[in-house]
Parts: sequence; C-alpha cells; structure tokens
Amino acid sequence: MNVDKAKKRIAKQVKKGFKGYPQLSFAYFGKTSNIATEVVVTFMLAEGAEPQEQKFVSENDVREDETIQSVLVKIIDRAGANSVLETEGVTVI
Repeated sequence: MNVDKAKKRIAKQVKKGFKGYPQLSFAYFGKTSNIATEVVVTFMLAEGAEPQEQKFVSENDVREDETIQSVLVKIIDRAGANSVLETEGVTVI
C-alpha cells in the first residue's frame, strides 16, 4: 500500500475520535522532534483491560515508512478497533 494512502486511512480513523472499545492508540518517539524512529501501538480490548503493546522501529522516520504504515492499517482492520487514537507529534526520548 502506498504510504500516502495508508496515512490517509489512519488519519480518517483517528478523526472519528473515541467510539468505544476495542481501542488502538499510536505514539511516535524519536531522538528529535522532527524524526520518529519508533511507533508504539497500544491495544485495549475493554475499559480497564490490560493494554497490549507492540513497537516498530526504523532507522528512518516511521511515519514515512511504507511497510510500517501499511502494517498499522492492517492492525486497525484486523483488531476491529472502534476507536483509533494518535498522539500528536514526536515524543523525544
């Protein structure tokens, strides 16, 4: 899947806001606020449930990595997520 198409599909889901559970959230991290070298995906099946996390790391910006963005879209589809949340910006680590 094209990186722009994947980013648009993710943004469309994020724009819907909180619609209940199951919920997915994406948080981007990097050494600077300009380049995100990792993304952490958190899945919550229900309120109060134990969150499940998965991390994807790249040498380059994960927000522009076609493979990682395509995987995030597949995760949304397969999880049947009602809500998709995304932390804005890049958290510096």
